[in-house]
Amino acid sequence: MTWIVFDYGGVLCLPQLESDNEAMARAVGADPDAFRHGYWEHRLEFDRGSLGPLDYWSAVLDRPVTRSELARLVAMDVASWAYPNESTVTLLGELVGAGCDVALLSNMPVCVGDGLDELPWIAEVGHRFYSGRMGLVKPDREIYDAMARALGADPSEVVFIDDREENVEGAERAGMTGVHFTDAATLRGTLSGVHRAIG
Repeated sequence: MTWIVFDYGGVLCLPQLESDNEAMARAVGADPDAFRHGYWEHRLEFDRGSLGPLDYWSAVLDRPVTRSELARLVAMDVASWAYPNESTVTLLGELVGAGCDVALLSNMPVCVGDGLDELPWIAEVGHRFYSGRMGLVKPDREIYDAMARALGADPSEVVFIDDREENVEGAERAGMTGVHFTDAATLRGTLSGVHRAIG
């Protein structure tokens, strides 16, 4: 058995647009540059679940966030990560349709994962692992080990795809086959030996 495990951001979806990040800043009256800095400075702890939504967005804004602002920011944040990379999603659909064992492993806060789970092209992936739900983040080895255990797979049976080289290297340290994602066409060629339905 071979499991094909996809990262989400930058692989199955397009990278967050600067315009979406700026729109979030303007929605709460924040300076876009300061907002962007705070957004990424605290993001890994949000992904890990060490910060909940209220604490995270308050840290981003460097002030207490109101409940109405929180709801708006969460909704806009989810939407900013909901632009599919159509070519990769097509490949994912082919893998699912061919009966391949596929899964998703992403650094993602719980609230964003909850929102993205509603997307039909994500919902068809039966095994979805989000860092916020696990209390672990890539590229720490523990998250890959935990995923393999949950799948009932030996790490050597897992092909892990990510656009960040450090996350690919983390998977390889855990004994998995790592694939650095650049584009869907290249990925299709890399995976062509995994299942005959991929061509």
